[in-house]
Amino acid sequence: MNLNGLVAGIVGTVNPQVSITVQASSGYTTNPDGMQVPTYINSTATGQVQPLGPQDLRRLDGLNIQGVTAKVYLNGDFEGVFRVLGKGGDLLTFNGQTYLVTAVLERWPDWTCVGVTMQLGA
Repeated sequence: MNLNGLVAGIVGTVNPQVSITVQASSGYTTNPDGMQVPTYINSTATGQVQPLGPQDLRRLDGLNIQGVTAKVYLNGDFEGVFRVLGKGGDLLTFNGQTYLVTAVLERWPDWTCVGVTMQLGA
């Protein structure tokens, strides 16, 4: 059961859903000079952007992440860096800024809550 989908309309009356451009990491290519260049699969989604709570801040503090952070509830499966599977580094663009998925705070079969950190440039 997608609980995020069920409550999104109710929560949206207080904190509206935002349109998000998703760049899901699909690995990398290697330039002739040996430099690895990330590749992405582009899609769009809507999500609920919220500030991080105290427990979320403690989790990110343990990762030594600094900068402008938030959490985003999205339908689907999104990844922070997952080195074992060679996945992660998804980028979310909303409100004119690009954010890197730095942590998965909650993962369920139908939705994910991710911690994101604002990136410089596009």
